Amino acid sequence: MEQPPLIGITMGDPTGIGPEIIMAALADTRLYARCRPLVIGDAAVLARAGQIVGHPAKINIIEKPSKGRFAPGTVNVLNPAGPLAGEVQWGRPTPETGRHMERYILAAVDMAAGGRIQAMVTAPINKEALRLGGSRFSGHTEMLAERTGTSRYAMMLAGGQLRVVLVTIHMALAKVPLALSQGSIVTTIEITAEGLRQRFGIADPVIAVAGLNPHAGEGGLFGDEEHRLIEPAVAKACHTTGAEVLGPFPPDTVFVAAAAGRYDAVVCMYHDQGLIPLKLLHFSDAVNTTLGLPIIRTSVDHGTAYDIAGTGRAGCASLKAALDMAIVQANQVVDQKNS
Repeated sequence: MEQPPLIGITMGDPTGIGPEIIMAALADTRLYARCRPLVIGDAAVLARAGQIVGHPAKINIIEKPSKGRFAPGTVNVLNPAGPLAGEVQWGRPTPETGRHMERYILAAVDMAAGGRIQAMVTAPINKEALRLGGSRFSGHTEMLAERTGTSRYAMMLAGGQLRVVLVTIHMALAKVPLALSQGSIVTTIEITAEGLRQRFGIADPVIAVAGLNPHAGEGGLFGDEEHRLIEPAVAKACHTTGAEVLGPFPPDTVFVAAAAGRYDAVVCMYHDQGLIPLKLLHFSDAVNTTLGLPIIRTSVDHGTAYDIAGTGRAGCASLKAALDMAIVQANQVVDQKNS
């Protein structure tokens, strides 16, 4: 019988809630029947976090993913950065913790790209903490894209009722209209269609595209981006993807239909357009997954929560949902290879 997928879980910021939510999630013994979880991080920090959340599991330190003992009650840990000097202070990142969290991520990418793990799940990091450690990256997505040599990728945020994909991500709202182009919208729709087919097993995806302006421009009364950019992009993407691509729809109504199951995903023009409805429905269990990469990557959709780090109050629902999605995607890739 084929083994369940080996999933690498990066610990994220050692001073944030990542270690706690990992240990809390791995306390669910049912998880081990569906995957082989491997934490890439610091064993001492994880052991301390386990005590905090009431899951004092046996920490099994390994040097290769293949050497893990994947059984309930055991947490396998691989540390590519070496031990941290001294005990971390919860909520207080240092240059050293910043350097280590970057090394955890890069090592996991290399393991996934080399086929040593079947997917990676990332616990939260902090952009300022990354900079403190000397990183030139602003976050996970840029790091993963460069490490895998990927120029064509998109961020999907997903829950049980809604999936959204963003054309533009982190930028000032005033800059969004200037950043949009017909090409960028088409590319995002194409990546979405590919991801739904290859990673979610949706053979005939139906994709809605949101307009930029209120009422999708109201025939040009509130802006011309819909007529000038989005409509031709939808028409072209219908041809290039073979998917059913519809829109542009008024942003204030398209998510109602999507949440009701009418569409498999909504392509959104900017960050908050997609994230506000998603977090309204899936604040605790939303998952961030990067489409277009040659590897599977999912992540929690929340931050390091320094204010509650070390208290045991952080919930692990988003991490468990990210693990579930990574397992689904990994199994889907195997099914496609075997078909």
